[in-house]
Amino acid sequence: MDEQHVELYQRSLEATLEEILALLDKQQLERDVSLRQSHGQGELVGALLMRQHRGELERRTVRMHPADIAFVLERLPEEQEREALWDVIPATRRGGVLLELAEGVRESLVAGMPQQDIVDAAAHLESDEIAWLVPSLPKDAVAAVMSQLDQRDRSQVREVLSFPEDTVGALMDFDMVTVRDDVDVEVVLRYLRRHKELPEPFDQVFVVDHDAVLVGVLRLRDLLTNDPDTPVSEIMVRDALVFSTHDPADEAVRAFERYDLVSAPVVNLHRRLAGVLHFAEVMDLISEKAENQPLKQVGLNEDEDLFAPVLQSATHRWPWLGLNLLTALVASRVIGAFEATIQQQVALAALMPIVASIGGNTGNQTVALMIRGIALEQISSASLGVVIRKEVSIAAVNGLMWGVIIALASLAFYGQPMLSTVMGVAVAVNLLIAALAGVFIPLALNAVGRDPAHGSSVLLTFVTDSMGFLVFLGLAAIWILG
Repeated sequence: MDEQHVELYQRSLEATLEEILALLDKQQLERDVSLRQSHGQGELVGALLMRQHRGELERRTVRMHPADIAFVLERLPEEQEREALWDVIPATRRGGVLLELAEGVRESLVAGMPQQDIVDAAAHLESDEIAWLVPSLPKDAVAAVMSQLDQRDRSQVREVLSFPEDTVGALMDFDMVTVRDDVDVEVVLRYLRRHKELPEPFDQVFVVDHDAVLVGVLRLRDLLTNDPDTPVSEIMVRDALVFSTHDPADEAVRAFERYDLVSAPVVNLHRRLAGVLHFAEVMDLISEKAENQPLKQVGLNEDEDLFAPVLQSATHRWPWLGLNLLTALVASRVIGAFEATIQQQVALAALMPIVASIGGNTGNQTVALMIRGIALEQISSASLGVVIRKEVSIAAVNGLMWGVIIALASLAFYGQPMLSTVMGVAVAVNLLIAALAGVFIPLALNAVGRDPAHGSSVLLTFVTDSMGFLVFLGLAAIWILG
């Protein structure tokens, strides 16, 4: 889809959102008017209006894709509006919409659904989709959903749930076509014709032996362009890219990007075919990480809902705000230790924020590169020294250049050569500190099993502010007033 079509599609979604908002506003207004009428007449008019508006909403959403319905639901600011729209979505489509919703919105809707409605919604999903939805469901609802599945689907759901969230096994799909390695092309074509529908997308058939061990893949183009009497074993690809159920999902993402894959087989520890990983799941993972990255950098939860209740959102932000307050108190104590120095040289108070600010900017640049390098596994024990030397060298060059520029600017403003020297040296030193902090903070978070993006900016701000103030005021106390 080119840029023009994307823009037109986005405008269509926004127009749909405005239309549904207008319908909901009209519904609420007419409900309020009906309630002001006499009791019996008001109830009758209200019931008729509710039926009319429900029909309008149903007609508007019946042809919408589940992802588009999710788009609208996530952008409805009032809980009552979400519930009104959700109420008209039939059970046959609710499961698909839940899969597309952001986690916070999905959990809020599920919390208000009766258990039977949850079961009915899950009944129209595939086993891998149910497994993906299970963590958002109440425990009693999970038991009810599992009890409605047949033995095969129940086993598949449990299999997916047994894998950690960040592994290929948790992303794989079970909808695939397999053939034996001892048949010919004609047999495979007859077998495919007997299927009512094929997996989507469908670009290859997986070839297994008598023990369900994967021995190769048969690409669709090879299947269609070879003679029907050709044995599958002669045209299948034996060295195709294969993932294990326990492979990290990030590795699969990089492989799909590098080799432009549409799908890839997934095997268990015994090399038996366990499932298939599709491009769609990989794209969903990439999109989710991209959307969550800005939230993680400031310490917010991934499931933060923009329109969630105030108290709920406030409690999500308390931990990192508390840490930020603690680090700010430490920085303030650094300033307090030099109170006498600041009283004797008031210009220091005006120049302090510059030192901290430029250090923070440099550190954030390094943090961003480190987080990317860690995610792509570009940083190893052998290359870490190279990274450190490079970042320190860049900080030294920038520190020298900008230190001189800021020193000349402060000299022009205040006419004090020693003060401008202190300013220039402090900026250069704080850039070096920021570069080192930008390298080691993500590494430290990753070493203790935390996402390097989660809260890095808060910790970096603490280091650059505290050390910037300490270096600047310390040099001033020694060189100017000492």
